[in-house]
Amino acid sequence: MPIIIEPTRDATDRNACARMMSESEPWVTLDRDFARCLTAVSDAARELYVARVGGEVAGFILLTMKGQIPGYITSVCVAASARGSGIGTQLVAFAEARIHRESPNVFLCVSSFNSGARRLYEHLGYEYVGAFKDFLVEGHDELLYRKTIGPWSTFMPSA
Repeated sequence: MPIIIEPTRDATDRNACARMMSESEPWVTLDRDFARCLTAVSDAARELYVARVGGEVAGFILLTMKGQIPGYITSVCVAASARGSGIGTQLVAFAEARIHRESPNVFLCVSSFNSGARRLYEHLGYEYVGAFKDFLVEGHDELLYRKTIGPWSTFMPSA
């Protein structure tokens, strides 16, 4: 079945995303319950895109496009039943295309204990920038990664 990535439609989509997130790593270890996840995916300052397979939400990506670090991938999550199918890679590629219309840089953080995500991002060309020690929970760092198409001085936003 084809994967369709589109902006979230409604509260039903946001609830599906929050449930998927609250039941998955790294959010379980980071102690993010459904209510906190729903707040995150409902933030009007962020852009939420869902990946649909057969009409059902199979994953999502949450972007922050404004602020001190525009072009920040806040969260990527794929349903447990759809992992390994390429949906996460497609969501990241979609986000990169969206972000590169406005910024030469894509940033994301990955939890230090999330080795699978770290391998994926490094495989996709992200470079480790630095660590935020004990940033979200004690004993685990958040690792900042960046992927760039060039410096701001030569970047031309697209229309």
